[in-house]
Amino acid sequence: MVKVRAARAAEAEALTGLVMRSKAHWGYDAAFLAACAPELRIRPGEVTARRIVVAEDPQGTVLGLASLEGSAPMAMLGLLFVEPSAIGQGVGRLLYRDVLRRAVEQGVRRLVIDSDPHAAGFYRAMGAVAAATDPTAAADAAAGRNGRLVRFEAAPAPLADWARAWTGGGRAVHVGNVAEFNAQFGDSSLDREQAAAHHYACLAAFYSPSPSALVLPRAVPAGWTGLVCRQLGWTGVEVYDGLVERGPGLVDAVRARPALAARLTGAGEPLVPWGLTRPFGQLTGQPWRPGELRYESKAAAHGLFGRILAEGGHPQIVLPAQARAATRWSAARLLAARARAGRSTVLKSEHGVGGSGTTVVTAGQVRAAGGARAVLRRLPRGPLLVEEFVEGPPDPAAVRDLTYDGFVDAAGGVHEVGAALMDVTAGAYRGATVGPGAVPEWAEKPILAFGGAVGRELAASGYRGWFDVDFVVDAAGRLAPTETNLRLTGPSVAFMVAARLDALRGAGHLVRIADRVELGARLPEAQLDELCADLARACADLGAVFVPAIPTGAFDPAPWLGVLVAAHSVDALDAAEALVRSGAAAVGAMFDAPTPAAP
Repeated sequence: MVKVRAARAAEAEALTGLVMRSKAHWGYDAAFLAACAPELRIRPGEVTARRIVVAEDPQGTVLGLASLEGSAPMAMLGLLFVEPSAIGQGVGRLLYRDVLRRAVEQGVRRLVIDSDPHAAGFYRAMGAVAAATDPTAAADAAAGRNGRLVRFEAAPAPLADWARAWTGGGRAVHVGNVAEFNAQFGDSSLDREQAAAHHYACLAAFYSPSPSALVLPRAVPAGWTGLVCRQLGWTGVEVYDGLVERGPGLVDAVRARPALAARLTGAGEPLVPWGLTRPFGQLTGQPWRPGELRYESKAAAHGLFGRILAEGGHPQIVLPAQARAATRWSAARLLAARARAGRSTVLKSEHGVGGSGTTVVTAGQVRAAGGARAVLRRLPRGPLLVEEFVEGPPDPAAVRDLTYDGFVDAAGGVHEVGAALMDVTAGAYRGATVGPGAVPEWAEKPILAFGGAVGRELAASGYRGWFDVDFVVDAAGRLAPTETNLRLTGPSVAFMVAARLDALRGAGHLVRIADRVELGARLPEAQLDELCADLARACADLGAVFVPAIPTGAFDPAPWLGVLVAAHSVDALDAAEALVRSGAAAVGAMFDAPTPAAP
């Protein structure tokens, strides 16, 4: 394994030779290299002052070097050169990330990089952005041209405070017990076999910014975990998969393997589940109090929201009316009355995930179906909540669905993670975007205030763990809370990845999770790995990051991928998502039969 260490003064001459060989790799002529030599020379007395480090292989061969020059709050990446024979092997990436890490430790918040035009693509792929103060350099950074140095900047950032508090700032064991969490509620809206839940268990890769192990019900492609680790700079992540192909019993399957259970619980690292369950409590030795999860109920959450609003202090929050229908007959009467008044209605099961068990019914749909009872016959069996439908803004492009994420720590402290913009279609969650500017300014303050109030109530009720609060925007621009989720979620995954990328590549990442990107065809595992690697390279050319989040859906009869994309700007984020969707859809083209030639 290649390691980074401090350079030694006695190596100055040899390091100068490496720098010149690396510069010559790009085809510069002898006259140009001679002109550069005085500036690129490393003198023995400068090695410490310029904070030069080297990357060396296990045999002690130096493969590259980098320097961090200047002092906080602004510093410069003075040198980053790799031995030509080692270019493309990850040495430059290792050195660059080490410079960012050291910059954070020294309080640097702005890192300036004057790049050779041939290296512009590397720095862009590593997350550096073209300096806004130099439009010519910005154009050169985009094209890598003209032979002049191209100025980039990065914003070194420590791991976010909330992320440190979530797992103590260290690594964690991630347990993908999605099906197990869902099954404990027993709602008929939840798939008894939990096939979809086993796909979503792949999100366990992202339950914290730094995993040490992943525990997964289904087998996952080895190439997937390798690519995810490369994209997020993780090493030494152990994967325990294929433990439960059907059914919800992931943690029970771990407990049935004493050696595995001891390995996971004996390393002194926190275990992070999708959500709390009795088997998880038994595995970790934590007391199991099912009452902690009572606000996972949509009716209980609605009551909680009402109590908070009754205390005042949230003028931009409005609560939709909700009634519990004791029987299907009473639900039909409530629905029919609303339909006669021309009102749309939201019918909800007590529990549900990702929009399952939630149906929006218009007055026209009730009439077209032949009445309210006919509508209800098509819905999952079990108790129903009948809720006022919140009409959205008149502009169909306006923001509609938002969410707050936070968590309650073991001591009962509430930590604000942030607000996110959700993609919701016909009541079903499709994805979310987090990061600077993702949520409109007018909405962010009231969301954070109300979400914090919910967190304090959850803490007082005894709940410990992650939670979110979902909102819709009404026609007047007010926010209506619709439910809480006492578990990790798709937006929480995006927050985790944003925290990791900010620490790895510089602050300010926007991250979007798209739950379902359709594939044009089912692919063998090797070809799926190749597609994901191609998409990662193509996104890197845009300065964006592609991470396949849910690979197992690619092997379904109607194949799909869950994906994460990240970038420092909305334009780059949108471009990366469009590239990924078009690339995924296009994989079927290779199987299309050729059109016969005309006679």
